[in-house]
Amino acid sequence: MDPTRQIIIALDHANRQDAQAVIDRLGDACRFYKVGLELLTAAGPEFVRHLVAQGKEVFLDLKLFEIPNSVAGAVRAAGELGVSMVTVHGMGGTGIMSAAVDAARDCPGLRVLALTVVTSMTDADLADIGVPDTAEAQVLRLARLAERAGCHGVIASPREVAPLRALLGSDAVIVTPGVTLPGASPAEHARPGTPLAAVTDGASHVVVGRSITRAPDPLSALRRVRADLSPTTTPR
Repeated sequence: MDPTRQIIIALDHANRQDAQAVIDRLGDACRFYKVGLELLTAAGPEFVRHLVAQGKEVFLDLKLFEIPNSVAGAVRAAGELGVSMVTVHGMGGTGIMSAAVDAARDCPGLRVLALTVVTSMTDADLADIGVPDTAEAQVLRLARLAERAGCHGVIASPREVAPLRALLGSDAVIVTPGVTLPGASPAEHARPGTPLAAVTDGASHVVVGRSITRAPDPLSALRRVRADLSPTTTPR
């Protein structure tokens, strides 16, 4: 896979100016960005249109969890923005995920991905909400539901990539937030892993945030992530 597409940079910023500064620093070295709820709320859908118009791909991380009709409307709106990926919450069940998939059919290139268990959650956190199984078991359960609903893939931590790839096969999109460089702090991620480990286990994309966007030199940090993915290749 093209490394400029395999690495998705998370623009977890509170305003458009800070996000744009990172994009300008990275230039053509990165083609894929994640826009989440914070930046979308602060900068609005016009910023997403701007990214798409600049030739960037956008992973719109909405984690949709609403009645099916509302989810379908949000997915159609995402498609009209030209984004490449949008997320729906797997905990919403088959009805919500199926509504999202159906709404995406008229949007060429839009992939619906089901969030399984967020990377900050532990087995104890799941027990708090009445889920007695481990995080991995819950991830696989929701992945099966997502597959049956027609989702193009799932979002999960690097720890679950290998069993997910075995379960879903070679065509599924598996996007992994929670990746950190060797020796770096995992921050709030409870189930982290390195970019290389995630891709080796079968991840199609890795999402990297502050280790690049808050680095003194984001471009050099991005090159280090690429070097981790291809340890025998000198980054360009």
